[in-house]
Amino acid sequence: MTAEGPGGLRDVLRLAAGHRGPIAATVALTLAASALGLAQPLVARDVIDAAGAGRAVWGGVAALVALFAVQALVQALVRFQLARTGEGIVLGVRLDLIDHLVRLRMPAYDRHRVGDLISRTDADTFALRQIVAGGLTDAVTGSVGLAATIALMLWLDWTLFVCVAAVVVIAGTALAAALRGMRAASLRGRRATGEMAADLERALSAIRTVKAARAEARESERIGGRARDAHAAGVRMAGFDALVAPATELAVTGSFLLVLLIGGARVAGGAASVGDLVAFLLYMLYLTGPLGALFESLSAVQQGTGAAHRITEALALPRETGPEQETGAQETGPQETGGDTPGALDAASTGGRPAALEFRDVWFGYRPGRPVLRGVSFAVPRHGHVALIGPSGAGKSTIFALAARFYDPGGGQVLAGGVASGDMSRSRHRAGIGLVEQECPILDGTLRDNLVYAAPHAGDDEIREVIAMTNLGGLVARLPHGLDTRVGEHGRELSGGERQRMAIARALLPRPRLLLLDEPTSHLDLESELALHRTLAEAARRCALLVIAHRFTTVRAAAQVIVLDGGRIVASGGHEELMKTSAYYRDLATAWPREDAPVHR
Repeated sequence: MTAEGPGGLRDVLRLAAGHRGPIAATVALTLAASALGLAQPLVARDVIDAAGAGRAVWGGVAALVALFAVQALVQALVRFQLARTGEGIVLGVRLDLIDHLVRLRMPAYDRHRVGDLISRTDADTFALRQIVAGGLTDAVTGSVGLAATIALMLWLDWTLFVCVAAVVVIAGTALAAALRGMRAASLRGRRATGEMAADLERALSAIRTVKAARAEARESERIGGRARDAHAAGVRMAGFDALVAPATELAVTGSFLLVLLIGGARVAGGAASVGDLVAFLLYMLYLTGPLGALFESLSAVQQGTGAAHRITEALALPRETGPEQETGAQETGPQETGGDTPGALDAASTGGRPAALEFRDVWFGYRPGRPVLRGVSFAVPRHGHVALIGPSGAGKSTIFALAARFYDPGGGQVLAGGVASGDMSRSRHRAGIGLVEQECPILDGTLRDNLVYAAPHAGDDEIREVIAMTNLGGLVARLPHGLDTRVGEHGRELSGGERQRMAIARALLPRPRLLLLDEPTSHLDLESELALHRTLAEAARRCALLVIAHRFTTVRAAAQVIVLDGGRIVASGGHEELMKTSAYYRDLATAWPREDAPVHR
């Protein structure tokens, strides 16, 4: 679907479908105002004919005044209803977009820039308000008013109407050419605006890096280029829009002059009465309203089809749903048999009880034909502490992504508590998993907001327990408002180590069945690292731990080490066992920094 075709208007109608009631009320009020206006020329004709015949005209004049006053009141109501309808449409679309965007499948976030998605809930929805509340309403009421005016003009004098129709067709031809160019310019402008928002979000989210690299000018130029693209599209659209007014002027003023000339000649020749000509001319004046509204509404709709297309495009992105519809995206299936992975663990090694997490011959790739995991099999016991190690690109982070069901395997099975992940909802699966990412994202808000994010109903005793476990007591004590102190956007008021411990505390609070930690000691000093290892040892007694390890101290603390290379498990076992049996593991171990290097005996 493209905004260049009729799909643009279909997008607009689809987005407005949930607001049929308010739009219908607006149309009804506008039609009432039109009916009041259409009655006025007929009353004026009767007044003129009555005056020519010497009859009293006061009743007709009073009726004209009453019609005009009531019409003005109804038009005021129309303006309020239009504004109210527009705000309701913006709210409804924004709520749908927000709910949809936070529930997308992970591949959708991989393919789209965050800033561009955000702009669709802001600038694009604002543009949509103009076309749905004003453009569509004007199109409907303008069409009905135009049809009624045409019917009355035909009834009064079909010859004069043919003259009017000829001029309007000429103007409409010019307008159609302008609308075609306007659709394309609208979509280009909306896309450029989205790219500008995405580039600005990119720069501001890494502003310290930008300043440290002295890249302000380069970023300003890059983002300014997007702004200039949007400006060029806007100017091009304005150029097409500028043709709308002359087309309307030609249709109305040109036909008015033609009717005045031809109609005057016919009255002079006795073919028509003065009253009929005046009434026809009044309808010509009245024609300005619906015809102008129709032309302007077509212009507004075409200008907004780019925004409507982008909103519809975002709402069409695949979202996480129930297990009956949950399938992986861009996943790669097995291309050779697995099952003979060195050192692979199975469910039997967990003492007969279902493992907290188990991979069975799992294959996965982010792109077709390029597998990242190749027949991976292992199990994490219910109270086990397992470390994943290997070079960059070996598949460690991908295992975490599959364990948290950000993606589904292309082949094999991922089981949680003995249940295949595809047999339960993602929400239920994730309820038993805590995740600590390497970058430790902290949300804007208070310390308490971040701690209870995954367990909003946690009590004070539970909060104090995880604070003590993660050695955050000193931080809470020195903050001016304790747990209610704001941490700033991305936790900028906290140090790297404090953000790491905050993320761990947040993951522990819901008491997960499995805790996933991506190098939890990477930002900690020695004292905090020792405290954290005590925390992990305690956590391992009540839940399973799966840790991506880059430091020897983290590896040494694990009961089981799984070594990955090229998407396969090449070794598995305890540290001492692997130092004796795996040359590959010994090579990795000797590459660790000297202060972390193991002493092998």
